[in-house]
Amino acid sequence: MALLKVIEWTDNTSDTIVYKVPMAGNQINRGSALNVRESQVAVFCDKGKMADVFLPGYYKLDTDSLPIITKLLSWKYGFQTPYKSDVYFVNTKQFTGQKWGTSNPIMIRDADYGAVRVRGFGTYAFRVKDAFVFMQELSGTNSSFTTRDITDHIRSMLVMGISDAIGESGVPVLDMAANLMELSAAVKKSLSARFEAMGLELSAFNFESFSLPPELEKALDESTRLGMMRKNIDIYTQLAQADALKEAAKNPGMAGGTMGAGLGMGMGMQMGQMFANMNNQNQSRGGQGGAAGGRHCTNCGAALSAGAKFCPECGTPTEAKCPNCGAKLPANSKFCPECGSKVR
Repeated sequence: MALLKVIEWTDNTSDTIVYKVPMAGNQINRGSALNVRESQVAVFCDKGKMADVFLPGYYKLDTDSLPIITKLLSWKYGFQTPYKSDVYFVNTKQFTGQKWGTSNPIMIRDADYGAVRVRGFGTYAFRVKDAFVFMQELSGTNSSFTTRDITDHIRSMLVMGISDAIGESGVPVLDMAANLMELSAAVKKSLSARFEAMGLELSAFNFESFSLPPELEKALDESTRLGMMRKNIDIYTQLAQADALKEAAKNPGMAGGTMGAGLGMGMGMQMGQMFANMNNQNQSRGGQGGAAGGRHCTNCGAALSAGAKFCPECGTPTEAKCPNCGAKLPANSKFCPECGSKVR
C-alpha cells in the first residue's frame, strides 16, 4: 500500500465543483500533509459519513487535526496509522458566465396590454458557500461533481424567481428595459434563501434582454409609425405633392391624372381656404354697408358711405338744408321744421 505524503488538488478545469482524491491502493499515514489552496475546502469522510472540514491552509494530519475522525474510529491512544479515508476537495470559487433563459414564455399581467408573454435571457454566477451542506444536499459521495450536474436545477429556480419578481414589481412591459438592474436585484434577493439551503450562494444575476411576442412587437412598431405620421401630417402631405409633381414631369401624358390624384387634396384645401377668405371679405363689406344705414344721394341716388358729407358721384352735399332759412333738414323731409317752407 502506498502512503500519501501530501494530499492536494490542483484544479485544471473551469467547471469542477467537487473532486474526490483517488484512494485506491493509497493510505494516510501519521505526518501526512494536507494542502488546501485558496478557493478550496477539503472534507474528510469515513465510511460515507462526512467528518472533518478543512479551510484553506497547510495541515499536518494527526490526532489534533482530525478530532472527529479520531472520535468516530474510537482511537483511544490517539492517531492510528495507516488508515484509509475518503477525501473530497470542494471548489468555492465563483462560477461565472452561466447562461440562463426562459425555455417557455412567462405570462405576466400588464396594465396597458393585459396578459403578455415575455421571454428573458441573461447570465448568473454562483459559488459554494457551505461545503458541508452542499455535500449533504447535492454532491453526496460522487467521485466528481461539475456545473453541468446542477445548472438545469438552478435554471428552473431562476425562472421561478424571475416570474415572482416581475409579478411583484408591477413594471409595465415597455419599461422593463429601463429597470433591468432593479429586477436583477429582486430576483437575487428572492432566491437567496433557497440557494443557502443547498449550501450555495447566488453571487450575481443579470438580465441581458427581454423580448415580447412577435405579434405585439409588430403592433407596437405600427403604433409608433402612425404616431409619427400624425405629428408630421403637413410634412408628409407636402412630400406627397412633390413626389406627384416629379412623376408628372417624368410622364407628361399622365400629368392631368397625377395632378388630380396627387394634388387633389392639397389644391382642394387651398381652394376651400380661398373661398372662405372671399366669403369673410363679403360679409365684412356687407356689415360696413349695413352700418351706414343705406344712405343715398338726394340728387342722383348714388350710395353714400358712412360719414360722407358730399356725394362721390355728383358732389351734392349729403346734409340737406332749407333753401329759405338754411336750417338742417331731417332725412326725407318735405317741409322745413324751422320756417315751414316746402323743400320738395
